[in-house]
Amino acid sequence: MFSYKQCIVIRSDLKLSTGKLAVQVAHAAIGAYERAEPKIRRAWKGEGQKKVVLKVNELKELYELEKKAKRLGFPAALITDAGLTEIPPDTVTALGIGPAKSEELDRLTGDLPLL
Repeated sequence: MFSYKQCIVIRSDLKLSTGKLAVQVAHAAIGAYERAEPKIRRAWKGEGQKKVVLKVNELKELYELEKKAKRLGFPAALITDAGLTEIPPDTVTALGIGPAKSEELDRLTGDLPLL
């Protein structure tokens, strides 16, 4: 039996407030979830919907991670903010990856620090 999880990756250079950060994490989680295969979504939900929030230092790293995630076949959602509150419009804030098999996802995100 496999174990599944979802990784949410945030840009740490944006210095978002706690509330704004929470919203961006939620957007990324839902966006990536909607791109996952139904069988994997069911398995992940059945295991308790494990999530990990990680960080990168800048936008370039987030784009590179998205490219790798898609190349490896992971469901991925890059989040762009509308700019109605704290940050300018069209600011890329987060990347949701998965749910996917934990072991496989760790190969992509295992070196990233926790937020």
